[in-house]
Amino acid sequence: MNPPVPTGLAPGAMLGILGGGQLARMMALAAADLGIRCHVFAPETDSPAFDVAARHTVADYEDQEALARFADAVDVVTYEFENVPAATAAFLAARVPLHPGARALAVTQDRLSEKRFVSELGLAVAPFRAVDSLADLETAAAELGRPSVLKTRRFGYDGKGQVKIAPGSDLAQAHEAIGRFPAILEGFVSFVREVSVVAARGLDGSFAAFDVCENEHRDHILAYTRIPANLSEGASLQAVDAARRIGEALGYVGVFAVELFVLEAEGDLAERVVVNEIAPRVHNSGHWTSEGAETSQFHQHVRAVCGFPLGSTARRGRVEMENLIGASALRWRELLAEPGAHLHLYGKRDARPGRKMGHVTRVTDERA
Repeated sequence: MNPPVPTGLAPGAMLGILGGGQLARMMALAAADLGIRCHVFAPETDSPAFDVAARHTVADYEDQEALARFADAVDVVTYEFENVPAATAAFLAARVPLHPGARALAVTQDRLSEKRFVSELGLAVAPFRAVDSLADLETAAAELGRPSVLKTRRFGYDGKGQVKIAPGSDLAQAHEAIGRFPAILEGFVSFVREVSVVAARGLDGSFAAFDVCENEHRDHILAYTRIPANLSEGASLQAVDAARRIGEALGYVGVFAVELFVLEAEGDLAERVVVNEIAPRVHNSGHWTSEGAETSQFHQHVRAVCGFPLGSTARRGRVEMENLIGASALRWRELLAEPGAHLHLYGKRDARPGRKMGHVTRVTDERA
């Protein structure tokens, strides 16, 4: 079967979304603004995106009969998470346009592949070694030194699937802690802050990046994003250029994020950035765009995957985005009463510790 040729759509089309969490929910809400209906495919019966989608399918991601019916019912498919099974992506891509494409998934699902890909583009990354055994870990730790970080190659997010290797750490215990899965050891990078670039690439190859944002994590989960980032102009240009080169090399279509470490100026070296990770989807650090930019990241993603013109990424002022994690979402009355606060709740019933329940954005005048 020949894969479909990607073409631009028009209002009234049906966008298929793999995954039914909060990112799919906000994507579907944005699509509705543009006259695009959404069909969400997810295995969880209580998926938050189902509440706002025109249609939904509850089925396993490897259920080919359900996937075939889904493909027949939509005009283009996208996804809200990067761990879509490779077989699922290939099955759908043979039947309907899939954006971002299967290559973006293949590269970013595996930390080792991702590090090699970024490094081969000539972009700075932390030193790394592949770890497939305890012996590999011992060799890698000797070469990269301590502290360093051991990470599973797949399925890690929000600090999961990783363990710090400190000077006194037992390597066998660390290897056991990640389930002895194929891994990567990353050398320690002495950074002063973490930033990200949320950008989009259209069907026609057009590129648009939002302003670089600064991220504050607590317990390995993003707590606050602030814009503009405390970053030199040179380092900011480096960060955006890295995103542009990554998007072009992947032939990417849609919104993506590049997370980076900022290294402070030292001696003759100016402040600079090191690429940490790529997220092939709309991203938590881009939630500030909901009210803080002319076009939100969700509208931008729908525009890109449907072949519409990309929107303006101009910032509307100084912006802070606060993630509402667990019980912090119970402050909803207080936040609704706060002047200038814009509350977004994801429709999740249980406010469990560590669970992303919503976010709030605050936009202030640039001169304030």
